[in-house]
Amino acid sequence: MKLSPATKNGIKLVTGNRTVRACLIILSGVLLLSLIGPFASRHSVEAINFDESLISPTFTDGRVFGTDDLGRDLFVRTMQGIRLTMAVAVVATLVSLLIGVTYGVIAGYAGGKLDALMMRLVDGLYAMPFIFFVILLMVVFERSMLLIFVAIGAINWLDTARIVRGQTLSLKRRAFVDAARLTGVPSMRIIFRHIVPNLMGVVVIYITLTIPQIILFESFLSFLGLGVQEPQASLGSLVSGGVDSMEVAPWMLLIPASFLALILFCFNFLGDGLRDALDPRGDAT
Repeated sequence: MKLSPATKNGIKLVTGNRTVRACLIILSGVLLLSLIGPFASRHSVEAINFDESLISPTFTDGRVFGTDDLGRDLFVRTMQGIRLTMAVAVVATLVSLLIGVTYGVIAGYAGGKLDALMMRLVDGLYAMPFIFFVILLMVVFERSMLLIFVAIGAINWLDTARIVRGQTLSLKRRAFVDAARLTGVPSMRIIFRHIVPNLMGVVVIYITLTIPQIILFESFLSFLGLGVQEPQASLGSLVSGGVDSMEVAPWMLLIPASFLALILFCFNFLGDGLRDALDPRGDAT
């Protein structure tokens, strides 16, 4: 799949954007720390020791982030929380993009009554209280990581579909699409050979803007006790546990909350930088 010249030029601009580079370095560092950090610790993520509960952060005995109320090492649990939070965000974003891009590009290219019908369906789904829908899924069905991925991803595709549909309406009037249509190229090939590659700039930008939304949504569910379940931990569940002990052990709240805020800030600044670099108004040929 070939990228459009506008997207290629945008990628070149990204490499010269200091904000984007700084955010990528920080996010890469945090992710790398979450992957290799637990191997450098001698404490297990599930080891419980009530004799060492609520130890404040110290470099003695390797308790750099301290322990929680059950005596579990907060460093390895925070690293696990980062991994799970990022995994949920990435997988749910991919689910959202797969549904949203496919739905939006078909609606925009088809036009007419089919486009109107598909967009009215989107408008109707917008009116549904999806937060209650997700909570209902978590309550009725057995809670699992797969259900979290599907539930969060399935409610975030609506914005993607509308954005992609609008871009497709503009692209299908371009000369290169008309030329492909006149030469007898099938519609599906036009969509995936000519239109979808020219949407990559918009899609890349939207990914960086969607991930923090999903992270916040997952953290909210975990804060309510409907997300990641013990003995696993996400940043949201760690923050929820830290709130209960913030008066006697403030590090249980401040450490995971700081990592959560850092990740969100980086993704938001990264999205702003990519939006400036990968200008979706650039002409595609």
